[in-house]
Amino acid sequence: MIEVAVKDLVKGFEIGNNILDGLSFSVNTGERVGILGPNGCGKTTLFRLLVGELRPDEGEIAIAPGRRIGLISQIPVYPEGTTVEDVLREAQRRLFTLQKRLDELTERMEREDSPALLQEYDRLSDEFRRLGGYEMDADRSRVANGLDLPPAMREQLFDTLSGGEKTRVNLARLILEDTDILLLDEPTNHLDLHATEWLEDYLLHFRGTVLAISHDRWFLDKAVQRCVEISSGRAEFYAGNYSFYVQERQRRFEEKLKQYEKDQAKIEQLQRAAEQLHLWAFMGNDKLHKRAFSMEKRIEKLQTSEKPKEDKKLSVKFKQREFAGDEVLVVEDVSKSFGARQLFAGLSMTVTGGERIALIGDNGTGKSTLVKLILGEEKPDSGYLQRGPAIRTAYLPQTVSFSDDRRSAYDTMLYDGRCQPQEARDRLAAFGFRGEDVFTPVGALSGGERSRLRLCMLMGREINFLILDEPTNHLDIASREWMEDALSDYDQTLLFVSHDRWLIEKFATRIWHLADGQITDFRGGYREFCAWRERQTVFQQNERKEQKKKAERPVRPQNTEKQSARLEREIGKLEAKLADLEREAEACATDYQKLMELEEQKNALNVELLGLYEQWEELNT
Repeated sequence: MIEVAVKDLVKGFEIGNNILDGLSFSVNTGERVGILGPNGCGKTTLFRLLVGELRPDEGEIAIAPGRRIGLISQIPVYPEGTTVEDVLREAQRRLFTLQKRLDELTERMEREDSPALLQEYDRLSDEFRRLGGYEMDADRSRVANGLDLPPAMREQLFDTLSGGEKTRVNLARLILEDTDILLLDEPTNHLDLHATEWLEDYLLHFRGTVLAISHDRWFLDKAVQRCVEISSGRAEFYAGNYSFYVQERQRRFEEKLKQYEKDQAKIEQLQRAAEQLHLWAFMGNDKLHKRAFSMEKRIEKLQTSEKPKEDKKLSVKFKQREFAGDEVLVVEDVSKSFGARQLFAGLSMTVTGGERIALIGDNGTGKSTLVKLILGEEKPDSGYLQRGPAIRTAYLPQTVSFSDDRRSAYDTMLYDGRCQPQEARDRLAAFGFRGEDVFTPVGALSGGERSRLRLCMLMGREINFLILDEPTNHLDIASREWMEDALSDYDQTLLFVSHDRWLIEKFATRIWHLADGQITDFRGGYREFCAWRERQTVFQQNERKEQKKKAERPVRPQNTEKQSARLEREIGKLEAKLADLEREAEACATDYQKLMELEEQKNALNVELLGLYEQWEELNT
């Protein structure tokens, strides 16, 4: 059944410039679809059209009758004094209304003996049970805990939350409302790894339909079944997750390029032939002109196809300072607290040259604080951190700022980057700043462009220890790939804080997982770390089960050993008798009557032996 249908959709905000220009696609019930495309291609506009916030200039949008649709980028305005718990309970308003009516009926039935009241109570009670009314408190806590909304936050006023916290609360509200069609606009932007993994697991078991806009490539791989790319206002379809999309998109590009090159060769061939025919026609054969004109019409048709364009890759290289020592960084018994809250204690690690370390963990565990300790911006409460004497560190913060936002990117390179005009131009071009782009004030740059400019400035310094704090946060996929291209040839020591699992898997050779004030230091990639963590979880579960079994076992009597020895002697005697009967049966192989008697004796001994085995096992378990 088609759940969402979009046909010939047109939407523009400027005359003659349509952001959506004939967009058509459909989504079936239960499908999980990723909506892809660069920033500004119309993804969010599409979602606003689907929920009715905007009206299309042309085209049709059809939502299946009776289906409830929810968009998480919309943060409703609630009355003053509304708490987070009130917002979550509002999502279950239907259940609370049913519960209130059931309570009213219960009170009336205590006073009245009415079949009609009993019938209504039975009907509403069945509906309450069907909708999960008896589990609504547990469901509310489950969703809140999964999206990192602790009890203290649930008591806060909604208006006092940050934008990211409001987004998480709104997502929890939509999930609790049991929305039929979820429109997720960058759902993982404000989620840490734990909450993102919880959301992925929820979507895998969600029975409704999901349309997701996301720059989190790992999330797209796990959460979507097919992709719709918005390109030039129209839809391109890919029957798989993000990894399939990347491979198929490249295959299609190569196919188009091959066809274009084939067309160009044909054009060149036809042009030579047409010129030759015109020349022969002037020598007295006018009919050849018609053939030449026919060829030129074919040339015009072939020339309408444009050469397919591939996204430009960065051609940059950091100035790397060779490191010959053994230790880049030594962390010894480091502890750090803020007031009564201790972030971590007893951290001890050693970093050597060329390692690529991903620092991961939930929000608030102290990852950025640890980075500040390494940079010397904070002091530890105890222990010490020491960088090698030949270490030259460069740092890309999560929020990039410049000394003067009014300066252009070019002037910033001259003044802050301390480079010559031609060098500034060359380095800016290598990082995608070309033409008039170099004169854009840095205050007007997007987050991805600011990060690119900062990396461009760092590139000119000799470094051998690069530290990045959430380098891909809030960047679109294209900007993330720019960042990865810039880092791909850097082979010195790298330490980066990130929730971007795609980036972690691509670059990390070592994982620092910060949780409960301690670091798990795992040497390997992210997939290996996840597999190791799953094994540890299974081991811990088995250990807890074993401990529970031991705790439930009855106290063994003092004479257990004597009873066990007695049973073992009796078992030995019975086994010896069975062996004698086996030998006797072999000797009487032709005596059918005797074999029947021996078989009955063996069966009786086996029953007795099984009982002794059970007693022995119970005694020794």
